[in-house]
Amino acid sequence: MTFRSLTLTTVTAAFLALSAAATAPAADAETLKLGFAKCAHCLPMALTPELAKGVEIEAINFNSGNDVLTALVSKSIDMAQVTYLHYITALDKGFDVVAVSGQVNGGSEIVVGKGIALKADDWDGLKKLIAERKEKGEPLRVAASRGNAQDIHMRGALQKHGINVNKDVQFINIPNPSDHAAALQRGEVDVICTVEPFASQIRQTGVGTHFALPYDQAAGNLTNLIVTRSDVIKDHPKAVEATVGSVVALVDKLKSDQTVWVDVINKYTGMDKAVATEALKNASPDYAIHKDSTLAIATMMRELKYISNDVTAAAEKNLDYTFLEAVTKKPKSELGF
Repeated sequence: MTFRSLTLTTVTAAFLALSAAATAPAADAETLKLGFAKCAHCLPMALTPELAKGVEIEAINFNSGNDVLTALVSKSIDMAQVTYLHYITALDKGFDVVAVSGQVNGGSEIVVGKGIALKADDWDGLKKLIAERKEKGEPLRVAASRGNAQDIHMRGALQKHGINVNKDVQFINIPNPSDHAAALQRGEVDVICTVEPFASQIRQTGVGTHFALPYDQAAGNLTNLIVTRSDVIKDHPKAVEATVGSVVALVDKLKSDQTVWVDVINKYTGMDKAVATEALKNASPDYAIHKDSTLAIATMMRELKYISNDVTAAAEKNLDYTFLEAVTKKPKSELGF
């Protein structure tokens, strides 16, 4: 399912089915609804209500970043944890989104199925295999959740190594990352770029093996971004600032104590804590908003025909460091600007 095809009905259903709200008492405080996705570096957003001061946060879990973004632009929620990719995609479609904080980066990994004999980072071997499969009329089946950060990371990395996803392989979209392991196990795909903790689950269960971390492209390892809308900033500036404050407190907490992070992954995915612990090796808490990389991502996405417009000007204009500066007492020059 692509972002464009998502309907408000679907989002509402997801909202009702997956809502996992937690609130912190805050007398006379405004309430904001904050959506987050289901991945290792997204799930600690469930802890923001207990870290909030001066705002009451209703934290709501969705299956994917696509669902979270759709809920934001349809005004079902007020703020959202999405990715840099979603931010650029939203601007390309003319949606009102403003980035106010980073959160956690990393979490992407390319893994291959049991029948694919490739050593880690053997890109020449992958290109040879792709050529052989094309000659046989059996293109290599490469999967990702289209619209997620792992999709753009993979496409950028493959392009860097001379592989065109649209021409050289058969791309298969698997919308829900929790379905990636099963698709690889059933042999429905040969290669998949997935997100933690599902990548660790695939490796630890023997369903697939590591091939590469797809960070050799314009986005690097950037993934998560906290965004809102201009009307929310206009009507609730103090609540937005307080919510950014809770994200900053969360990032600081994750850097010093991964126990709560492992626990929240276990709670929301049901995965063993050993898998969750392994997943955190590919995660980097970071509340900065990286401007130059954001603009590079916009350019790369246009080159990959992921978006149709040049949105670099809007991408820079809609980075709002005001709240991060107020919370951290740092100038934006130290916050990724």
